[in-house]
Amino acid sequence: MEQLEKFRQETRQWLEENCPASMRTPTKSDEEVVWGGRRAVYPSPDAKLWLDRVAERGWTAPTGPKEYGGGGLSKEEARILQDELRRLGCRQALMSFGVSMLGPVLLEYASEGLKQEHIPKIVRGEIRWCQGYSEPNAGSDLASLQMRAELEGDEYVVNGEKVWTSYADSSDWIFCLIRSDPSLPKREGIGFLLIDMESPGISVRPIELISGKSPFSEVFFENVRVPAKNLVGKPTQGWTIAKQLLQHERAMISQMGFGGMGARGVGLVELTRRYLDCAEGPLTDPVLRDRITQAEMDSMCFGLTVRRSADSAKAGRGPGAESSMFKLYGTELNKRRRELMVCLAGVQGLGWEGEGFTPEELQLAREWLRSRGNSIEGGTSEIQLNIIAKRVLGLPD
Repeated sequence: MEQLEKFRQETRQWLEENCPASMRTPTKSDEEVVWGGRRAVYPSPDAKLWLDRVAERGWTAPTGPKEYGGGGLSKEEARILQDELRRLGCRQALMSFGVSMLGPVLLEYASEGLKQEHIPKIVRGEIRWCQGYSEPNAGSDLASLQMRAELEGDEYVVNGEKVWTSYADSSDWIFCLIRSDPSLPKREGIGFLLIDMESPGISVRPIELISGKSPFSEVFFENVRVPAKNLVGKPTQGWTIAKQLLQHERAMISQMGFGGMGARGVGLVELTRRYLDCAEGPLTDPVLRDRITQAEMDSMCFGLTVRRSADSAKAGRGPGAESSMFKLYGTELNKRRRELMVCLAGVQGLGWEGEGFTPEELQLAREWLRSRGNSIEGGTSEIQLNIIAKRVLGLPD
């Protein structure tokens, strides 16, 4: 206990001395999130400074092994670090699919060479990763993917297409599921390949959404040559790796807080005070008051439950089927919350462009529309219900 208390005091002092004041404020928009990478654009010099300082200590991956640049913290120390970050209101120094999804499976399945090559760069935020899973005819039925990788000497020649690839147009590398052996049953003939997005033969086409803004793209591969050493695990181990990574992805989506403790921007109570003329007293509409209270309570309970699960994962048990429960519940919570936010703002929540609306108000309808996609990304809600039925409740097929 004395050792942990000493760590807490040292951590608190370090954060006080090293976290810039501007990084102790809530992140209000996507433009303020730091993703890192070769082409990183930082919202401010302080954001870059904060990332550099945190990464130097390995705290972008607090429990990651020190030999690969991680923090090497125990689960108790990692919990203390998160407590102190929350106490000071520190922003997340780095948002990274490499840290949250790829890194854990590299540690479990990759060769030592791939670990040494990629994990330190992930921890430092030097490379931005995207995920190449879905294809035009392989969405929910992901095992039907057709992107082919044929081995020629010490290289794979890759041909095919990925779709709904988040941030592909701004990423440096992509981790892909590929068809490594078409002669095998569909789940057995899949490999997991790491590909540099600057490789000749790769082209990216953004996908525009109804909200007017989209992180998604189509990615085309035409005779792309990839070193065979970039294959993670065995040539037919991709489906096993993919399932493990999806659990990390769903845990990440949950921890980002669909309307939960990690939600950004204006809150429900603030919107109520602003638009419903109740700054000096309680909201008189009992039905609306109940909806707001229920949403806030649900968000708080959801956030605390996700934190408890994260603590369990840090104890050595990776994310399991409960990540599907969190992803499903977080999806519905965010959709309900975004709809309520538009309702509270009234006419001012329906703006799309033009005068008479603040920039914040112009985001309300867009974010409401965007929330509908939560039920698709990271595995559809229907898929999550199947997983919960089979792996949590133990129901028969």
